[in-house]
Amino acid sequence: RATCPTRADVAPPAPGDDARTGGPAVSLPRHAHDDAVNAMMARCERILGVLQEQAAGDDGAAPRSAAGAPCDRQDTVFANSYVDLGRVTVVGFDFDYTLVTYNDELLSLIYDMALKRLVDKCQYPVEILSDLVGTFDPKFSIRGLAVDRETGWICHLSYTHKTTVAWEGREKVSLQTLLKEYNGKRALRPSERKKRLKPLNDIFSMAECCLVADTIQWFKDRTIPFFPRSVVTDVLGSIGGAHISGDFHRIVAANPEKYFEPQSHLADMLRSLKSSGKKLLFVSNSPFWYVDAGMKYAIGEDWRDIWDAVIVSAGKPNFYTDDARPFREVSSVTGRIKFKKIDELMPGEVYCEGSIKELTRCFSVVRDAADGPNREDLKFDHAGGGLLLSPSILYIGDSLFADLVDAKREFGWTTATVCPELRDELEVQRGDAYVVSEQTIHLLLQVLRRVQGIFGTRARTEEDRQVLDGLERCVSECRDRQNGMLGNTFGSVFRARYQPSLFASSIRRYCDLYMSSVECLRYYSPEHRFYPEDSRLLSHEPLLDGSECWDIDDTLWDFDPDM
Repeated sequence: RATCPTRADVAPPAPGDDARTGGPAVSLPRHAHDDAVNAMMARCERILGVLQEQAAGDDGAAPRSAAGAPCDRQDTVFANSYVDLGRVTVVGFDFDYTLVTYNDELLSLIYDMALKRLVDKCQYPVEILSDLVGTFDPKFSIRGLAVDRETGWICHLSYTHKTTVAWEGREKVSLQTLLKEYNGKRALRPSERKKRLKPLNDIFSMAECCLVADTIQWFKDRTIPFFPRSVVTDVLGSIGGAHISGDFHRIVAANPEKYFEPQSHLADMLRSLKSSGKKLLFVSNSPFWYVDAGMKYAIGEDWRDIWDAVIVSAGKPNFYTDDARPFREVSSVTGRIKFKKIDELMPGEVYCEGSIKELTRCFSVVRDAADGPNREDLKFDHAGGGLLLSPSILYIGDSLFADLVDAKREFGWTTATVCPELRDELEVQRGDAYVVSEQTIHLLLQVLRRVQGIFGTRARTEEDRQVLDGLERCVSECRDRQNGMLGNTFGSVFRARYQPSLFASSIRRYCDLYMSSVECLRYYSPEHRFYPEDSRLLSHEPLLDGSECWDIDDTLWDFDPDM
């Protein structure tokens, strides 16, 4: 692992040596007249060279951990706010991409089924099938993108709703074209955004994104005239039709071993929560026969014995907002809906539809005080009442706006999201190449600030601007290399170039916890207390963590006073 160089590591070059010819990691610009700036550039190049040498000599060994602790950050549950699991009385789970995780075969199946619907239902040329069936590319799209209905562009948005990059088909949209379409800006007005941009926030939408891009590229390659809004409407309708028809559900249910990822620790994690006295709540939009097949594969035939209530076909997010839908019981034998009134949700039974209002009426929660003094605040007895409208409920899901936003915003639930992409990104970020790239960016930004300090308040000369532009290009090139290391077209799910992505901002706003898999919870006590690693909102607040982006003032720079 590349570490912070010492002053001995960055000794000045021998007399007559040129710092730029000694193999520096980056060749930095020089000022035509300012020796202080040039000295800083030479020193920075030597530091970057040392970082590269350290990274090349590292053995790449993975960090070890104490027994029972997360083996690395890939298994960590990250906190955006303080969460005390000891105060949580009910833990609810979504099904798709939460309790069960799919491999890329599922998205490829959805892609192909939607493509066939384009031909069968929308009269697209039959030749598109032979060209595109089986070509779903999991490395093209990521979650958190948006499709512009008017242009067909796939856009990556920052937390300020600025479009950092856009693709038309498989071709990157030039900055000039982007600014022209968006009236000289990178962002649309709020009223336009609602009309034009369709968020692609869940993992299922990656097939949607890829099919929009591939269909548009197919038309462009054959110079077939097309109207982007029609293509987007047709693709979204075809993807929706594939979901509603239940066709892919039947294929997956019949072949679970082909589409589901193994979840070897899921049952133990759930039983640990159960044995601690917490109630477990299963709430999914999928039909019973589908979740039954998936949960039998993931846990076993007796999977319903773990749960205090099982709710299917919930229709989230309407489950949170509709106050007039009663629960209906589903026969676990025939799958048929029963017609009796439901006044209490019973363990081992299956229910569909319903709402939060009905859940508070039908789901009884009784929690004794925890052992020990001063915990009287943990005594609850709220049959049919307000406990379910409080942070004592933790709900875990993958889809921010279907599963979590209303639960947090309307009912004050504690929320956690599952981000499978987190594991892959953390694996890349622990590599020496990525660490060096991140440290290089940090160092270059520090240099940009110091150079401007040297320039002072004077009007910038052409030479001044060339130095600043050159340094900014170096930063941009490092960002591009980082995106390339992540192995997809758009880079990180959590960053849009220099800023947090809109997706990351939504996680920060609506999710108290996030993790790569629900199985990460097995490393934590059911009474664990989570603390945010960095609760800063603004840049002026002190940074007190052990970031690998070290402060050059503390370790590297010892300039002469006149510099």
